[in-house]
Amino acid sequence: MTQDQSKPTGPDLFRGIALSDLPDGAKLVGHCGDEQVLLVRRGAEVFAIGATCTHYGGPLADGLVVEDTVRCPWHHACFDLRTGEALHAPAFNPLACWSVEERDGRLFVGERRKRTAPERRDASSGKVPEKIVIVGGGAAGFAAAETLRREQYQGSIVMISDDQAPPVDRPNLSNDYLAGKAPEDWIPLRGEKFYSKNDIDLRLNTKAVHIDLHSSEVVLADKGTVPYDRLLFATGAEPVRLTIPGADQPHVHTLRSFADCKAIIERATIARSAVVLGASFIGLEVTAALRSRGIDVHVVAPDKRPMERVLGPQMGDFIRALHEENGVVFHLGDTASSIDGSRVNLTNGGTLTADLVVAGIGVRPRIGLAEKAGLVVDHGVVVDAFLETSEPGIFAAGDIARWPDPHSGENIRVEHWVVAERQGQTAARNMLDHREKFAAVPFFWSQHYDVSINYVGHAGQWDEIAVDGDITAKDCLLHFKRAGRTLAVASIFRDIESLEAEVEMERQMAN
Repeated sequence: MTQDQSKPTGPDLFRGIALSDLPDGAKLVGHCGDEQVLLVRRGAEVFAIGATCTHYGGPLADGLVVEDTVRCPWHHACFDLRTGEALHAPAFNPLACWSVEERDGRLFVGERRKRTAPERRDASSGKVPEKIVIVGGGAAGFAAAETLRREQYQGSIVMISDDQAPPVDRPNLSNDYLAGKAPEDWIPLRGEKFYSKNDIDLRLNTKAVHIDLHSSEVVLADKGTVPYDRLLFATGAEPVRLTIPGADQPHVHTLRSFADCKAIIERATIARSAVVLGASFIGLEVTAALRSRGIDVHVVAPDKRPMERVLGPQMGDFIRALHEENGVVFHLGDTASSIDGSRVNLTNGGTLTADLVVAGIGVRPRIGLAEKAGLVVDHGVVVDAFLETSEPGIFAAGDIARWPDPHSGENIRVEHWVVAERQGQTAARNMLDHREKFAAVPFFWSQHYDVSINYVGHAGQWDEIAVDGDITAKDCLLHFKRAGRTLAVASIFRDIESLEAEVEMERQMAN
């Protein structure tokens, strides 16, 4: 995660540029005072917007223009060129917009335009619900609450979270923040004032134990109840816990919450050696973060290759080599049998020494509350194309939702941060009766040292991996195919191609 604090570059757009310097379809970065501005020309129209993505500061000049939108090359956020509105997560904040005028063959950027709020949606009119309850304080829950207020919904929003912290930027917990490269104030998705200012009743350390479908109430652990007209299940997933002897020792951790991350950091300040159990995305991101702190790391996993199930053997071999180049030692085809103080005993007979143990052996969806309520569950909470469950008026989004994916043609459930946020946004609009199908292409990224792997689409199974470029040179595009059809694309330093693959999948679904 980076923040651009460099001085403005490019031409002074207040003074203008020649129209010929911006041909049709082109992008150009200049500045207006101290602010970087991106000019985009589409036919006779020229747009002037903020030059960096409001998510992690990605350079939009390196992104992709699709009709009247621009997409960030880093994490695929999407913005409206006309209004600056953040259309797709992971960005939520809008871009600034400026007026543009053409005079005598030159383009001049004028004043920053004032933002206009969307039309207000009054809870007292028509079908708009008066009370919306969100169960869950993660990506999907936050995105839903933020979207409801951005849509000018004026009714009651109660957000029930059993976490002790407001919604946080969870990907950073296994990356820059864990590595000690990001300050704590970057981690909350919004400051606490956001919730009070937007009249969102965020109830932390609060557990929902039952959904009473007959009375339309959420029953809390303290015996209190919260009535709803529309309900969103956004309970997410929880780590699979170690059950081996010694797993309950204080230096053994899992990573899911902000508190988990802080506990690992506290231990890491005195640790010299660590064992990470599991070669998952989270496990290896944690590994990279601990290596950046100078801690010796051994990775123990039953897999033949890291991440082979998702990314295939070639990428798995590359990821292993990348970590080994950074000093990581792998023990694959093995598991931990017990932890005795600083000794981690392995099933194959080996022993490792560790001041810190982090278990990243998977997560499972938290579907118990939905199942107890009588909703249809099948490897997740089953929803329709609008993310509505088997019970009218109750929706599900994020890690628990199993939805009909129009691209693969299958019912799928994925545990991706961006998918959860985008589903939260769609569910919010559908709780306001927009009837918007969820058709976003799944996307995730995973950071390992200086290498970011982007993945669009979903390929649960494939019969061919077509490699374009050189994986070992960190310049590649992998097409995961089944019966000749591309279901997913993974890439390293091929940002435009990754965006183009996402757009192509969207167009296929639209036809």
